[in-house]
Order: sequence, then C-alpha cells, then structure tokens
Amino acid sequence: MGRPARAVLGLVLVAALAGCAVIDARATAREAAFEAEFPPTGQLLEVNGTTVHAHVEGSGPDLILLHGASGNVRDFTFDLIDRLKDRYRVIAFDRPGLGWTDPIADNDNPIAQAELLRAAAKQLDASDPIVLGHSYGGAVALAWALRAPSDTAALVVVSGATEPWPGELTGWYAFVGSPVGSRVAPPLLTALTPVAVGERIMAGIFAPQPVPPGYADHIGVGLAARRETYRANARQITQLRPYLRAMAPEYSRLTLPVEILHGAEDRIVPANIHARPLARDLPNARLTILPGVGHMAHHADPQAVVAAIDRAAARAGLR
Repeated sequence: MGRPARAVLGLVLVAALAGCAVIDARATAREAAFEAEFPPTGQLLEVNGTTVHAHVEGSGPDLILLHGASGNVRDFTFDLIDRLKDRYRVIAFDRPGLGWTDPIADNDNPIAQAELLRAAAKQLDASDPIVLGHSYGGAVALAWALRAPSDTAALVVVSGATEPWPGELTGWYAFVGSPVGSRVAPPLLTALTPVAVGERIMAGIFAPQPVPPGYADHIGVGLAARRETYRANARQITQLRPYLRAMAPEYSRLTLPVEILHGAEDRIVPANIHARPLARDLPNARLTILPGVGHMAHHADPQAVVAAIDRAAARAGLR
C-alpha cells in the first residue's frame, strides 16, 4: 500500500472513530435524560452486591409481579397494582438488566434471575408468595417455583413464554443478540432512534388491542432504549429456549396451584405453543383462554387477571 493510500485509510479511520465518539456521546446524553425522566418508583435493594429495584404497595398475602421482555415495574404500576393493593402486599421487581435492576453474571438464565429476586423478596420478609409472571416473566416465575416449591404458594402465568418453541429466532432480536449486532446496533439506536419508533413497536405488542391512553408516557420507553438494556433484553430473548428445554421436563413435579391466562390472539407468544402445553405439563393448573385478547392480557382484561390471582390465593388457602 502506497503512502497516499495509507493516508486516505488513516483519514477514514479517524473519521470513523470521531463518528463513534459522537454517537457514544449522544447515546450517553440521551440515557441520562431518560433516567432523569423515569427514576425508580420504589426502593433500591442491595442483594449480594447487586442493586434490585422493588416497588412495594399494599398489605395482605405477598404477591410478586415479574414483567416481560423490554419491560419494567411501570408496566404494573400503570393500572394493575391499584386493583390489588387493597388485599395483597404487591412486590413488583425489575428483572436483572432491565429497568433499575443491575445485570448479573448469568443474566440470560431465568433460573439465576429467579434466585436473585427470591433473595430480594426474602430481604423484604416475603413469605409463601403468589408469583405472577408475564411473558418472559412467566419463565422466571416457573423457575422460582422449581427452585422453591415448598415456599411458593401459587403461580399465575400471564401470556407466559414457558415452553421450548420450534425453530430458531431470526430477525431483529437475533441480530442484536449476536456479537456483531450487540456491538454495533445499541449505540446507534440509543443515540438516533426517535422515541416514537418505540411507541410504534409497542402498538404491535399490544395488538389487536390499542395501547391504553397514557401508557407510553408512563412506562418510560427510554428506559428500554439504553445501550445495555438493548443488549440484555436481546440476549435474554435469544438465549431463553435452551433453558426452557431444560426446565419443561421438571414442570410435572410442581403440585402447587397454577392459574394460566393467555390471549387467544397472542401472536408474540402463541397459546398453542406455550399455554396449552404448559397446562398439560402441570398437575394442578387451570387454563383460561381469553377470546380476542393479544399479548398484553393484563391490560386488555385486567379483571380476568385479578380474578385469576384471587383464585390462586383461594386455592392456596391464603384467602
């Protein structure tokens, strides 16, 4: 390579590095703005050296709420907790790497997530809780019960991703979860993507129901648009299936009451792949399919979810 060519290549590299520096600076500034706009709603616990965000309200039997992919506790503080806090002590956690909870070494493992959050619940003096998991949180709820079957009163699984699905994940999550995609995509997304894009994605997650008025402003879309959150979320989704493959054969030993709710129109986590097989795997499960409802069942039909929690409490002897 001649001197002119080397000089041109050097200029290109300098320009690329300068571009990266600008992107990183803008991403850092946007993250700071997102975090200032959407601070923790609850308390920050130190659990074995990891910060865990817990939102606690109400009194009564302990009820743990575990959110889905890309989410945080604000998904529950929008509406559901207000429907429950008059008769349950509701404890909503940000899962590791999302919201205001730190990532952990084994961040992609729903069993490791459950162990961290069980330790956090113990720090809050929770005992024999009902554990509700939505979407990815359904896998964590089942992992919770598998690790502590005698200390878990009941499960409520809402639109849960709980069974190993056929085929491989492709597309956006697969790309961001890859080594190259994880390095390249998050800084660009955090720095440049308008918040309105996240709101359009949200509309697809809620379909066929509309996004409830005020939800987008409440949930804090920007919290999911941080670089490390993008990475954590994508890896959790793309790495989930092997853990479900290991967990599913163990479901039959769970004899605690389980309420399973799933929307008939859920295209993100289809009921035929997840809810129906799960109901067959569990010896003490009750399955409710909600006609016309999509993936966000706790927003589309919150009273059905509240009724399922009350049934679980009654079946467990807590009410």
